[in-house]
Amino acid sequence: MAKTETRRMVLAAAAACEEKKAEQIHILELDPADSGFTDYFLVCSGTNERQNQAIASAIEDRMERDFNTRVNSIEGYRQGEWILLDYVDFVVHIFSREKREFYDIERLRKTATHLGLDEFKASLASKVAAVRKKQPVPAAATRKPAAKKQPVKKKAAKKTAPKKIAPKKSAPKKTAPRKAKGAAKKAGKKSTRK
Repeated sequence: MAKTETRRMVLAAAAACEEKKAEQIHILELDPADSGFTDYFLVCSGTNERQNQAIASAIEDRMERDFNTRVNSIEGYRQGEWILLDYVDFVVHIFSREKREFYDIERLRKTATHLGLDEFKASLASKVAAVRKKQPVPAAATRKPAAKKQPVKKKAAKKTAPKKIAPKKSAPKKTAPRKAKGAAKKAGKKSTRK
C-alpha cells in the first residue's frame, strides 16, 4: 500500500474517533528499524467500554465504506478495555483511561514520532502536494478543447400501422366420443336381431 494512501486511512480512522468523542487522539509514526510490522499506531481513549466498542465499530465502517478495506484482526472487542484493530499498515489502539495509563504505549515506543491530529493533516497535505507536483501533466489536458459538434438530425421514419396477425386455430380432433360409438354399435345390434 502506498504511504500516502496509508496516511489517508489513518486520518479517516482518526476522524471516526473524533466523531465518537474519543479523547487524547495521538498518532505515532513508527521507526522502520524499530518496528517492521506496521507504519503507524493510532491511539485514543474512551470513557467506558461501550464507547470504546462504538469507536471501533465506527472505524471499521469508515474503512469499509471509504477504502473498501476490512480489518485484518480484532482483539479485546468483547471486554472493551483495550481494543486493537490491525489494518497491517497501521494499528488502532482504543483504551479505557485506566488501561491507557497502565500500559502507557506512547512511552514504550520511544523512537516513534508523536504527531497530533493537526500536524498529521498538515504533513499529509504537503505530501500529496509534493506527489502531484512530480507527476507530469498528460498531453490531453494541455490541448484546447475541440469545437462542439452540431447534433446530426435523423430522418423521420415512416409511420405504418402494425400488422395484425390472426390467432392460430387448432385442428379439430377426429376421434368420436365414446358414447356415440357405443350407441352406434347398440343400434346396429338391435337392427340385426329383428
